[in-house]
Amino acid sequence: MPAAEALLTGWGHTAPSRASLRRPDGVDALAAALSEAGPRGAIARGLGRAYGDAAQNAGGSVIEMTALDGVRAFDRERGIVTAGAGLSLGALARLALPHGWFAPVMPGTSHVTLGGALAADVHGKNHHADGAFSAHVEAFELLTPGGERQTVRPGDELFAATAGGMGLTGIVAEVTLRLARVESDRMVVDVERARDLDDAMARMESGDAGYRHSVAWVDVLERRRLGRSVLIRGNHAPAAAAGSRPAYAPGRTPSVPAGVPGGLLNAASVRAFNALYYRRAPRDRRATLEPLDRFFHPLDGLRDWNRLYGPRGLLQYQFVVPPHAGEVVRSVLERLAADRRPAFLAVLKRFGPGRGMLSFPARGWTLAVDLPAGDPELGPVLDGFDRAVAEAGGRVYLAKDARLRPELLAAMYPELPRWREVRARVDPERRLCSDLARRLGL
Repeated sequence: MPAAEALLTGWGHTAPSRASLRRPDGVDALAAALSEAGPRGAIARGLGRAYGDAAQNAGGSVIEMTALDGVRAFDRERGIVTAGAGLSLGALARLALPHGWFAPVMPGTSHVTLGGALAADVHGKNHHADGAFSAHVEAFELLTPGGERQTVRPGDELFAATAGGMGLTGIVAEVTLRLARVESDRMVVDVERARDLDDAMARMESGDAGYRHSVAWVDVLERRRLGRSVLIRGNHAPAAAAGSRPAYAPGRTPSVPAGVPGGLLNAASVRAFNALYYRRAPRDRRATLEPLDRFFHPLDGLRDWNRLYGPRGLLQYQFVVPPHAGEVVRSVLERLAADRRPAFLAVLKRFGPGRGMLSFPARGWTLAVDLPAGDPELGPVLDGFDRAVAEAGGRVYLAKDARLRPELLAAMYPELPRWREVRARVDPERRLCSDLARRLGL
């Protein structure tokens, strides 16, 4: 199979590395690409939406999976679909919605493949109600490093190791997914302001049970009313709200041009945007109908929005802490506000119980913050956050990470020794490897 050298980054455009890029068009070609990997090994890559270095492999092979996107079976009565790991969640929505089905978990972008969604065990606004992506996977076909094609099901130890295992236990070739029944292509959305972090958390704790999907946008730069927020919560709308034929059909979107200079998103510009966004948000608006794509994927409305952060890129810092450790969220917001860190996007959600050995979600509060990379003072600040998160019994999200210190990994992921045992069993020669794996000693 021909290979081409490529300089690859994650969505954050940090830490680029060169690898031999291969694009198999079927499972046999995928097996050949894995067998032909050299001493630096190989890692699968989907649509490149991991923020850090999880889908990079300096000096080795990277196997792009997007051509393995065929749908092998779709049971329209039960909502069960079996498709290649390269199928995107957006393409799945376009296929399934006219038949009354939708992806059971939608992260913040539709540009995520089924294989990537499982490898990162992605979550959406509905984790408190429906769990992570792996909770809806009925089976998947895994190509092991030894070339074996193995069907893996819930309850298998390899299932728990692969869900959130960042592609290091094998390459997912096909996924069988249980979809969510919906009646329309609209959401019924409630929007309300929260005056500060305590108010936001109290409203979410008392009201989230009434919503399938819940998220809070947080103004990170506001110091007087720390954590003032806009809560956006909703449920799928009934059939009467649908068009003549429900469809997931986002319109054509503008793109941020290449070459945006650094510094565009600074403390002054982000503070102005945040203040405007908060003031324009309704104090309390109920039962507004919104298209699915606008509710789930507002950032997809601006292609290549990561270019807004300039050539140095961005870091998305996401962590979860247990329900009793909400003060960690407060301390993070206090430090970011005091330092006037230009956090353009910050969202707060509640997680339900977690699953999987390296799966990120765990019951509690999760905060995700986008920050411009390149600031030499940012690293030590985030190191301090990491220690506080670990001490509270929390963890950071490996699919977003680009700089975690490896000595904290075991404290954050207590099942790491068990995961390492499974990986050693299925890949004793370490044929699967990534920049993330080397950096963290996985």
